[in-house]
Amino acid sequence: MPPARSLRTRGTMNENDENGPSTRLTRAKAAALTAGDAPASNAATKKPLQTKKATTSTAPAGTQRRRAALGDVSNVTKGENVDTKETKKAATTKVGLASKATTHAGAVQKLSRTNSSRTALGAKENNNLKKPTTEAKRPGSGSGLGSAQKKRPVSHKSIQEKPETEERPRKKVELEKKVPENKKNTKAAVPPVQEETKTTTVIDDAKKNHLPPQVDDLDIEDLDDPLMAAEYVVEIFDYLADLELETLPNHNYIDHQPDLEWKMRGILVDWLIEVHTRFRLLPETLFLAVNLIDRFLSAEVVALDRLQLVGVAAMFIASKYEEVLSPHVANFSHVADETFSDREILDAERHILATLEYNMSFPNPMNFLRRISKADNYDIQTRTLGKYLMEISLLDHRFMCYPQSHIAAAAMYLARLILERGPWDPTLAHYAGYTEEEIDPVFKLMIDYLHRPVCHEAFFKKYASKKFLKASILTRQWAKKYHSLYVDSSISKPYSYLQDHE
Repeated sequence: MPPARSLRTRGTMNENDENGPSTRLTRAKAAALTAGDAPASNAATKKPLQTKKATTSTAPAGTQRRRAALGDVSNVTKGENVDTKETKKAATTKVGLASKATTHAGAVQKLSRTNSSRTALGAKENNNLKKPTTEAKRPGSGSGLGSAQKKRPVSHKSIQEKPETEERPRKKVELEKKVPENKKNTKAAVPPVQEETKTTTVIDDAKKNHLPPQVDDLDIEDLDDPLMAAEYVVEIFDYLADLELETLPNHNYIDHQPDLEWKMRGILVDWLIEVHTRFRLLPETLFLAVNLIDRFLSAEVVALDRLQLVGVAAMFIASKYEEVLSPHVANFSHVADETFSDREILDAERHILATLEYNMSFPNPMNFLRRISKADNYDIQTRTLGKYLMEISLLDHRFMCYPQSHIAAAAMYLARLILERGPWDPTLAHYAGYTEEEIDPVFKLMIDYLHRPVCHEAFFKKYASKKFLKASILTRQWAKKYHSLYVDSSISKPYSYLQDHE
C-alpha cells in the first residue's frame, strides 16, 4: 500500500529520525540514574544506541521531531553511511566505549568538584576546563577515537594542575617566611588587645587595690555571667546609695496631717500586706507602694476617709511598675469592698504621679539584701529572716528616717545573730556598707519591735507559715530571751509614749 511504502521509505532514509528521540529519552534517563553526571555522558551514550535501534524498530515518524537542533547527528549519519557493517559492529562495542567515556568524564568532573581551590579559579580557567568535555562528546559518536581523546581532558587538566601545584608551594614558602616576623610583632601586641581574660584580670587587680586587705572580692566569680553585671556592680550600688537619700520621705509628716496618726498608717500598711499576699505580688512591689504613700503624704494633706484610697492607688502604681502582669483596677476596687470605684482609683493614680513628678526610681531594699546575701554565701534561712525583719520597717514609723541600705544591713545582721552564723566579718561589712557600730541603732529598734506584743496580725500570720520558715515566731521567741542583753529601757520608752498618744 502507498502509505506503508512511505513509512518504509522514511524509515530507511532517515533511520535516526524515527526512533531516536524515544530511545534517547529513555536511555538518557537510565544513564543519568547510573552515572548521575553530565551532558557529556548522555551525548556519548545516545549516539551509538541510535544505530543499534534503527535496524530493528519501525515506529511511525508522525510524532517525532526533527533533529536540526542537535549538532552531532550529522557526524553520526556520515559515519554510518560510509561503513554500515562496521557501524553495526561498532554499535555493539561502542556502548562500552561510551560508558567508559562517561565514567571517565564523570571522574574528571568529580576531581573538579572535590578540589575546593579549583572552584575558586577565574573564569578563564573554567572555560578551559569546559573545552575537553565538549570534545569528548564528539569522538564518542562513532569515530573510534574515543579512547585517544579521553586522555585529553586528563592531560589537559594535569597540565593546568601543574602550575597550580607549583605556584602554591611558592606562596606557602613566602608566607612561611613572612609569618615568623608577624608572629614576633603579634606576640607583643596581641595579649592586651585580643585576650579578654587578661584585661579582666587587670580590672580585677585594680578593684582589689581599692578593697581592704581582709575583704574578699566576690565579683570575680561572676565576670562570665552577663546577668550579674560584675563589671558595673560597684558603680550601680554607689548610684543607689546616692539615690536613696533623694527618695527619703519626711519622717515627721504626721505633724501637718490633722486627720492622721501613726497608728492609722500602721493599720493601712498591715492591710496592704494582706492585699499583697492575696495577689501574690513581688516583695519589691510592697516596698515601693509604702514609699509612694509616705512621699505623697509628705507633700499633700489627706483626709481620713481618703487614706485607704491613697494606699490602693499606690499599690496599683507599684504593681504596674514592678510586676510583669499587674492586677486590674477592678481587682483593687473589689479588695477595698467597692468603697472606691475604678474611676476614683485612676484619678488618685494620676494625682499621686503628678505630685511625685513621676519619680519612681526608688532604691529597693531587696537589692541591698541580695548584695549582702552574696557575701553570706546565699544562705536561704538568713535571707528569709532578713526579709521579715526588713518589712518591720514598713509598719514602724521609727525606721522612716533611715536609708533602705541601712535597714537591709541591720536585718541581715540580726538574722545572722539569731541563727548564730558567726561574726560580722570585714567582707560582710564591706558589701553591706555598714559596720556593727553603724548598724546598732536600727538593730535595737528591730529587737524592740519583736519584743512588744503583736500589733499587726496580717504581717504576723504571713511570716508564721512554713513557706517563710515561721520567721515571725522564731524571731519573737529569740527576742523574749535576749532582749535585755541588747536593748535597754531608754529605747522602748519613747515608743511606748507614742503608742499611748496614737
